[in-house]
Amino acid sequence: MPSFKIDTSTAVVFVATAPTHKMKNKKTGEIAVDSQTGAKMMTVGLLISDEGEGNLYQVSVPETGIPEGLIPGTPVSVTDLRARDWENTFNGETRHGIAFRAVAITPGA
Repeated sequence: MPSFKIDTSTAVVFVATAPTHKMKNKKTGEIAVDSQTGAKMMTVGLLISDEGEGNLYQVSVPETGIPEGLIPGTPVSVTDLRARDWENTFNGETRHGIAFRAVAITPGA
């Protein structure tokens, strides 16, 4: 599926929730990995505020793109933030949504 770049150049971005490993399988504890690089994936909550509106996004980032000590409240910059829609069916139930992914998150805005 195609992805769409999100322009955060005029936005204020803060860490809302600390990075955690993204789970591929919660039952087994298997951590998701980037299919192209093999890097472990992390999920971080970002508060993105622009044009008078703020939203919380759960963003997937390769572990190599997350600096040490990233804590809630830290102002950050986001490199190559993209959105992609998804849909899957599990046990006869169809679910859908939008997944967010970035190459890196760096402290300081």
